[in-house]
Amino acid sequence: MTSRPEFYRFHNGEKAKLPFAPEEYEARLEELRERMDAAGATAAVFTSMHNIAYYSGFLYCSFGRPYALVVTETDSVTISAGIDAGQPWRRCHGDNLTYTDWTRDNFWRAVRSVAGTGGVIGYEADHLTLAQRDRLEDFLEPLTIVDLSLTTMLQRMHKSEAEIVLIREGARVADVGGYAIRDAVRAGVREIDVAMAGRDAMELEIARSFPDAEYRDTWVWFQSGLNTDGAHNPVTSRLLQRGDILSLNTFPMISGYYTALERTMFVGEVDEASLKIWEANVAAHEYGMSLLKPGVSCAEVTGQINQFLSDRDLLQYRTFGYGHSFGVLSHYYGREAGLELREDIDTILEPGMVISMEPMLTIPQGQPGAGGYREHDILVITDEGSEDITGYPFGPGFNVVG
Repeated sequence: MTSRPEFYRFHNGEKAKLPFAPEEYEARLEELRERMDAAGATAAVFTSMHNIAYYSGFLYCSFGRPYALVVTETDSVTISAGIDAGQPWRRCHGDNLTYTDWTRDNFWRAVRSVAGTGGVIGYEADHLTLAQRDRLEDFLEPLTIVDLSLTTMLQRMHKSEAEIVLIREGARVADVGGYAIRDAVRAGVREIDVAMAGRDAMELEIARSFPDAEYRDTWVWFQSGLNTDGAHNPVTSRLLQRGDILSLNTFPMISGYYTALERTMFVGEVDEASLKIWEANVAAHEYGMSLLKPGVSCAEVTGQINQFLSDRDLLQYRTFGYGHSFGVLSHYYGREAGLELREDIDTILEPGMVISMEPMLTIPQGQPGAGGYREHDILVITDEGSEDITGYPFGPGFNVVG
């Protein structure tokens, strides 16, 4: 019987053009190795989509199979399943090993071939499952393991110039989706039809602007009426009605990088009670954006917006934080939780960070002005203050449509 390998190199075709130049990935890996050294790690075994994509450019599709990026002092190697063939190698910076299904735990045998045994292994405590942690200890026999999830998050929070260029483009594409949604809104149309118009416009624009990219995961949450009460409520087939409150949410994904546009809208007309809440939330949005500047903590910003809403007897209608970081993240993966505008986050804003301002007020059904009101802009923290890179207008003057 022919011997079948546990893992092998399947370098099929030529390397593809990645979202960033090789020098960008090398700079990230150089800083990572400094962070590994500070933590005492001899090798890092990353298993999350966001860290693998950040350090290698490869965004995996798991479908129940494990993936990894193993980084040592000299090597950077993605570990992928045979079902993907040569695509992971083509789409990653560095080397790639393909593991086979023929024997259980060939994934860990491939990881071991790069990481070695008996070392100090860095891992992601916020991602590695208990079952896989047991496998790591069985196969790599580490002297000890150290959590690298916090230090890598801190690295990802500070954007390079190349990342900011890509994020700017994402914000522009989000605006394209917003305008397409605005054009599609009218009474009698389903939420799903409006959402598809926004999504299609963004995907076409991404394909036009990034001909070498891979296209996936761009989406829209377009909500109406009661369905606006939550920020992440799914799209339905509900028919829009005149006077409905709407929530426009466009999310272009460019090579794993997330951006967003979110706006309150109304169909045809807005009643007096709703207009009052909407204008108050817009005022909180404008005030919040004015607070985003270097040297201020996330908690300080949050406290000042809290007071702004409390003075207007609206704070009780706030349901979550006022903003978050951007970069390699998605509703499927990733989160730079250390850069969120919440009471319990004391991170100081610094130039090169990218953060949203997105206050939301949810008025319960049965009360005047019922519905969810949310505005959302993306801001780049600069040496002097911040720059708003979202272009689509907010407020009643532009967003009573159809």
